[in-house]
Amino acid sequence: MLFGVIWMCSSAMVPAIIGKAIDTGVTGRDSGELWKWAGILSAVAVVQSASGIMRHRYAVTNWLTAAYRVVQLVARQATHLGGTLSKRVGTGEVVAIGTNDLSHIGNAMDVLARAMGALVSFVVVAVILLQTSTTLGLVVLLGVPFLLLLLGPLLSPLQRRNLEQREMMGHLANIATDIVSGLRVLRGIGGERVFHDRYSAESQKVRTAGVRVARLQSILDALQVFLPGVFVVVVVWLGARFAVQGRITAGELVAFYGYAAFLVLPLRTATEAANLWIRAFVSARRIVRVLALEPEIDDTGTLTAGPPENSELVDRASGVRVRPGTTTALVSDPPTDSAAVVDRLGRFADGEVTWGGVPLDTVPRAETRRRILVSDTGAILFSGRLGDQLLTPPDRPGHVEDALHAAAAGDVLDSLPDRLDAIVAEKGRSFSGGQRQRLILARALAIDPEVLLLVEPTSAVDAHTEARIAERLTSLRAGRTTVVTTSSPLMLARADQVVFLEDGVVAAVGTHHELLDSCPAYRAVVTREEADETAVAR
Repeated sequence: MLFGVIWMCSSAMVPAIIGKAIDTGVTGRDSGELWKWAGILSAVAVVQSASGIMRHRYAVTNWLTAAYRVVQLVARQATHLGGTLSKRVGTGEVVAIGTNDLSHIGNAMDVLARAMGALVSFVVVAVILLQTSTTLGLVVLLGVPFLLLLLGPLLSPLQRRNLEQREMMGHLANIATDIVSGLRVLRGIGGERVFHDRYSAESQKVRTAGVRVARLQSILDALQVFLPGVFVVVVVWLGARFAVQGRITAGELVAFYGYAAFLVLPLRTATEAANLWIRAFVSARRIVRVLALEPEIDDTGTLTAGPPENSELVDRASGVRVRPGTTTALVSDPPTDSAAVVDRLGRFADGEVTWGGVPLDTVPRAETRRRILVSDTGAILFSGRLGDQLLTPPDRPGHVEDALHAAAAGDVLDSLPDRLDAIVAEKGRSFSGGQRQRLILARALAIDPEVLLLVEPTSAVDAHTEARIAERLTSLRAGRTTVVTTSSPLMLARADQVVFLEDGVVAAVGTHHELLDSCPAYRAVVTREEADETAVAR
């Protein structure tokens, strides 16, 4: 803003300097005065050029800083919110922030320097004109705000239409995201045409809204040229009359004309700033709405650290007790009951859970996330280099190979020409469902957390692959606490302890074979057979 003020005030001084050169040098036939004012004009030009360069440099820096700081803040907030974000805000809304809104925020910062320069230079010109001619000075001093007031009635409808279009663009982006996410499914059921028609209809609504915005915008742009032009004509006409009447000199007339022409720039800058700030205000409301969201699970931890390693996890609501250093399998019908227990144990949902006798909600959330890892059916692969996703503990750099082997994902890696350097498409769409699931499992195993909670980790693989995973998983995680929700006999047979839930509460605990013999309801869930009524009664 400082360089913007210097730059525009330098431009505002040029007409006054030229007027003085005409009056003292040309009209007075004094070459010394002419050279003096020519030198002053040159010095002002140098200052104007230097300040213009610096203003532009800082304006671009501010644009980039503001725009990409928005990206950083939203990305940080997305990480902070975790699973809460997708429940509260559509994916398209977040995408729209990263594509459109950040530009509007950057433009608002970019125009700030010119807007401040326009304001200060307007005051400088008004003071100079008042000293030369009170009438002309008042015309400028009062006329410019009056012209801005004439544009005022357009700004509120423009803001409203911008907001409507912005809402519709976010909705359209959501639809596009849904289509891309389910493209393979849509092709399988022949639903591409239905969603194509739906997207086309919504797209036309967005186009219509955009035309409504452009209609008002075109009127505003036209008025930005027309009203200052009329204002210049009025000022020049008055100045010419005063010059004929001898009330101002020829040099002052030239200066007045220069001021009238110069004032077009502050006027247009002011209206441009108002327009850009309206767009930025609409975008800022959307951004702040995302930044104001709070996680469903607050970080209310009061302890400085968590319990010691190999501590028991207990979910009081269900009665599930996870013995440290063992593999525990959770079985329920429906499977969502087991998944709900995992959410509470991993502190992705509220519940009365203790960890080593300490309430889990008193442990700092960062500590919980570092030591307890949840990998559920909603986990996805990120786009980018595959190896960058398979992070290993610093003290075990080769653990990624063990993790891939345990997840039976070695063949997936072998099928990639670049192996770990292969680039993963968005959400891993270049892999089949089974391949994605195995790579996601390998990613969780590679981290080697103290407590690993897996939700249906083998639901998309064949029986032979599942058998290999079951054997290798328990071997790799030997001595580490692992919880698996599954109804697969292959996985259950390898678990140290199986917990069977009915209506979300522990109904039976034992090994897989023990529960098959002693619990008909368990056997019905696992083998998909109807429980024998006689056995149930007995």
